[in-house]
Amino acid sequence: MGGSEQKYIERAFEQNWIAPLGENVTEFENSVKNYVDVSEAVALSSGTAAIHLALIESDVKEGDVVFCSSLTFCATSNPILYQQATPVFIDSELDSWNMSPEALEKAFKTFETKGIKPKAVIVVNLYGQSAQLDKIKALCEYYNVVLIEDAAESLGAVYQGKMSGSFGDFGIFSFNGNKIITISGGGMLVTNDKEAKEHALFLATQARDKALHYQHSELGYNYRLSNISAGIGRGQMEILEQRVQKRREIFETYQQAFADIKGIEFQPELPNSKSNRWLTALTIDEKQCGFSANDVINTLADENIEARPVWKPMHLQPLYSQYEYVAEKEDNSKKLFEQGICLPSGSDMKKEDQEKVIQLIKNLQDTE
Repeated sequence: MGGSEQKYIERAFEQNWIAPLGENVTEFENSVKNYVDVSEAVALSSGTAAIHLALIESDVKEGDVVFCSSLTFCATSNPILYQQATPVFIDSELDSWNMSPEALEKAFKTFETKGIKPKAVIVVNLYGQSAQLDKIKALCEYYNVVLIEDAAESLGAVYQGKMSGSFGDFGIFSFNGNKIITISGGGMLVTNDKEAKEHALFLATQARDKALHYQHSELGYNYRLSNISAGIGRGQMEILEQRVQKRREIFETYQQAFADIKGIEFQPELPNSKSNRWLTALTIDEKQCGFSANDVINTLADENIEARPVWKPMHLQPLYSQYEYVAEKEDNSKKLFEQGICLPSGSDMKKEDQEKVIQLIKNLQDTE
């Protein structure tokens, strides 16, 4: 926490506005949409809820096809199944670890020969690094397909002078407990489409019709954010830039420390972009290093330090094994999963703690 969050929470109590309505909700939405430079925002209970509503506003229904990044967390793709639609997973490129424009174009052409046009594309900005959104957006515009930008991990990142989350027809953010700023749990849907925003807000509040009595003509959801959580969000937005700076410093320290170890490659930062470096992610080539990503995870765990593999791609998940996957040339997503690791990267990480992590990893090289 940054320190000012309590002030906004207390204000909600003073005003006796606790429910998903009130000054904090409105101002949190305003702060996010102004920061990202979009015209509309809806504060929600989770980033997953935001993706679900984005799919509904994109008219995704049963039997429709949605192209989706494979290298991501299941929260990106699960809402496709909520809509009883069919996901098709797209490989990553090695330049950013995000959706490959080459694989995406291949998918468009392949499905075009089948007479199928996807209803939407969900592109993920992995670990705070934007995808090649100019190319991906151009493909979506060419095929007249809605682009949903999953910026759950990339609030504060910049690509070609524009803020992450502002490229798609819809953008989504997450404020879960592990994100670069947090309200413990929550999300945001952003767009420049006012009509879609108003309908998403309607659905997020149980789709209650304008009537004196409780009347419902559409299926709605209990997706709105509380005024208390939004108060935390207002305080967190005030320190977002500090958090980005700190995460980037942590990344740069790791990068410098391991610069001389062959076989360690950090997630690249695309030209003309700025990652928020939410997590420091890298790959370890065991043949060159003499140790693997799992060796690092186990060594750190022995010291009660948590590190994790990168996301297991959706096309390798049992839940999604029946769905199509479009690789680039080789299966880049699988390779990144097999060699990838995320190191401790918390904003409050102390210098001595990071030095301990670095030394433990270097010791692995010394023992080989």
